[in-house]
Amino acid sequence: MSRPEQPEPFLRGCAFPAAPGVPYPRAKNDDRLPRDTWAMASIPVGVRFEFVGDATEVELAYETATDDLGYRGDGAGRAFTLWRGGRQVDAAPAVLGAGTARLRTGKDDATVGDGPAIVYLPEGMRPTVSTITAVDGSIEPAPARPRWVAYGDSVAEGWVASGPPFAWPTVAGRDHGLDVVNMGYAGAARGEMASAEHVAATPCDVITISHGTNCWSRVPHTTEMIAAGLAAFIRVVRMGHPHTPIFFVSPIVRPDAESTPNTVGATLSQLRLAMEHIATESGVGVITGLDIVTVEQLADGIHPNDEGHRAIAQEVGPIVAGAVTPASPA
Repeated sequence: MSRPEQPEPFLRGCAFPAAPGVPYPRAKNDDRLPRDTWAMASIPVGVRFEFVGDATEVELAYETATDDLGYRGDGAGRAFTLWRGGRQVDAAPAVLGAGTARLRTGKDDATVGDGPAIVYLPEGMRPTVSTITAVDGSIEPAPARPRWVAYGDSVAEGWVASGPPFAWPTVAGRDHGLDVVNMGYAGAARGEMASAEHVAATPCDVITISHGTNCWSRVPHTTEMIAAGLAAFIRVVRMGHPHTPIFFVSPIVRPDAESTPNTVGATLSQLRLAMEHIATESGVGVITGLDIVTVEQLADGIHPNDEGHRAIAQEVGPIVAGAVTPASPA
């Protein structure tokens, strides 16, 4: 399967070729990848279209594959939204099946800031965009921006923000002008070697690694297991990116897990410390996640609400952007 050609120059946040039934995968279609990881990678989280130009509106022709949004519900996205200058300019509800979405670009609104227009998808409905047409003017692809590969779990994927534009990597990328490739896999990211190889093979300017909580619960790890796994993951990624800045973001607070041993005897606090230690030894930057999000900023005791995602973006974003953007003269 291939993606429609006409929108391709506008496409951002998608580093992998299309796979059967999956137009915008967030991983390589690799038979070594766990099934739960591929299921999450099939959702086009963070995939978007960016353009510049003087058109006052754009029209997208699309087809969606489902309206079953699962655990995330409406937070997985039921509309195409257009952002510019750091705020939402317009939104168009998506329909199941074939449809069109017309969005104002903000070019005729003096209150909207400059910069490219960004169209976010109704991710959970798994759309395929066939055409993007300018209305009353013209558009062209936005200039390329530094690429940031963000590997992680459900928190990186955006659970349970109120919509796709509010996941923390998306917020940080928008704030700092970065082309984010979201490789966050809810319930699935455990530092598998196949994923490490995917990150290693993806051209980029900066990398973050932010898994760990699923290694307390879904596939329980001991501290020795998680340390060895992270060390190997970083080693593989570094082989593909010998000079690329890499940052490890340790798990955010999870009250039910912090002092509760999993089935192999490790608490999340112990796993976090083991991961921070091995990341430091491996020579990557370490961002301690424990105090970034407060308990009150957890929507369900595990995942951040919009305020929590914004807090992570405000903590991690400047560090990531600083690694690819030359410092201003004093």
